[in-house]
Amino acid sequence: MEAATAVIAEIVRNVASLDDLERRHLDETLRWLGQTDDIFRRAKPATPARHLVSYVVLIDPDARAILLGHHRKAGLWLPTGGHADPGEHPFATAGREAAEEIGITAEFSVVGPEPLFLTITTTVGIGACHEDVSLWYVIRGDRTHPYQLDPREFSDQRWWSIDDFSTSETDPHLPRFLAKLRAALSR
Repeated sequence: MEAATAVIAEIVRNVASLDDLERRHLDETLRWLGQTDDIFRRAKPATPARHLVSYVVLIDPDARAILLGHHRKAGLWLPTGGHADPGEHPFATAGREAAEEIGITAEFSVVGPEPLFLTITTTVGIGACHEDVSLWYVIRGDRTHPYQLDPREFSDQRWWSIDDFSTSETDPHLPRFLAKLRAALSR
């Protein structure tokens, strides 16, 4: 196992599972990491067919709100984030994506610098389908701040309630992530 893959395996081992599905995703991710070092996207859209992603979820914990953008390619309301570059630590990916897609320096002070959640998702939308192994990082935002998501990636943006989230046009795991986030915020 290459050093970069070993680092990611250690990150995955430290994610506490919310439920049986996340436990299965964690176990499958560790099996995948044990079988290959080809975990970073090398060519768009889908080489290799499964690769590592860092979601960067901007939340305002005081307003209990999450900022999502309407992703142009996926056609869904999604958090910001993106594919890890070859050899890139997923935490560095999260910081880079916050700068690129939100225009901010990420502040990982809500639940800490480790990913809160892990999912394996088959992508939808324009282009070849592939599987994203996504580490979900949480960064601090302020609902009153006028953020502008990257218009090349997102056609619209909106703050959503963490407690009363109400759209099916999103990542299929977002409602579960919000349940885990609510539990983390109550600690």
